[in-house]
Amino acid sequence: MKNLLLIALILVAGTMSAQKINWMTMDEALAAQKKEPKKIFMDVYTIWCGPCKKLDRDTFGDKSVIEFVNENYYAVKFNAEGTEEITHDGFTYTNPNYQPDRKGRNTTHFFADALSLRGYPSLVFFEDNGKLIQALPGYKTPKQLEIYLKMIANDDYKKLTTTEAWNEYRDNFKGTF
Repeated sequence: MKNLLLIALILVAGTMSAQKINWMTMDEALAAQKKEPKKIFMDVYTIWCGPCKKLDRDTFGDKSVIEFVNENYYAVKFNAEGTEEITHDGFTYTNPNYQPDRKGRNTTHFFADALSLRGYPSLVFFEDNGKLIQALPGYKTPKQLEIYLKMIANDDYKKLTTTEAWNEYRDNFKGTF
């Protein structure tokens, strides 16, 4: 009986630790928005980017981040140098200069260019109708990311129209991650 209980506990613990963000493509997220409006949270990465891998492992592996993102956003994983076709605002974005045999850096996808990203990783937020809100460049720990995830999910960002308002919001923010 003790062995059976131990096996059950191990299985439950394994299932809990295996919880992950429900990543999808941008086209899948935009289609899902039409059925159930929800904001989009996009992780823009490249295969050669060290901080992108750290973000995946440390931040996107954090239980609080996983739960909050899965509950409040459609999460999109987008390779800024990949070949995925994305149709957004009536335009289809591609990466026609992609070189499949190239090692390391490759050409930038047109959608990454359209987002005016300044580096990788970049975290991009979209409204529940697909309109761009903001791109946030660089690696973020779970605690650093929390304020942005919650501020955008709760529409608080719409009230922050000055630097002073942002500073006050940031200074008064009480994180729970």
